[in-house]
Amino acid sequence: MSGKQEFRGLKGLKKQRRIQIIALATVALIGSTALVGYAMRDGINFFRSPTQVMEEPPAAGETFRIGGLVVEGSIVRGEGATVAFSVTDTNATVPVRYTGVLPDLFAEGQGMVALGRMEGDTFVATEVLAKHDETYMPKEVMDALKEQGVYKDPEAPES
Repeated sequence: MSGKQEFRGLKGLKKQRRIQIIALATVALIGSTALVGYAMRDGINFFRSPTQVMEEPPAAGETFRIGGLVVEGSIVRGEGATVAFSVTDTNATVPVRYTGVLPDLFAEGQGMVALGRMEGDTFVATEVLAKHDETYMPKEVMDALKEQGVYKDPEAPES
């Protein structure tokens, strides 16, 4: 084999190796993107107001957050640590069931956000979050109440 033929053979081998590396990197990138997407599908929890839940019921088994105000007189303590209450955005009301210890600041007429899923007409919560002081309200709850025209900013001047 002459030097020129040997050089062409090496050049073809380098080109083939480069194509293999690019193809392998592309497959690895697609695979890692698919794995990240699969891992994140359970980690993304969308917020819905009670009105949104009633107008567009979520898919069966879909985990999401619901928020609003705890309806006055709706808290019913069941057996053990089970509590039932209703959450409203003043336009629609959704019954909620939760088993666990409620936050200390959880109360009727106060803002809250819960994580869970719908079972029939009842939202079954796995986590309940309540406001952390007298003036705080979760942003999602505040936005939902503003959409309903009910929220009044406590810091806004009286008109």
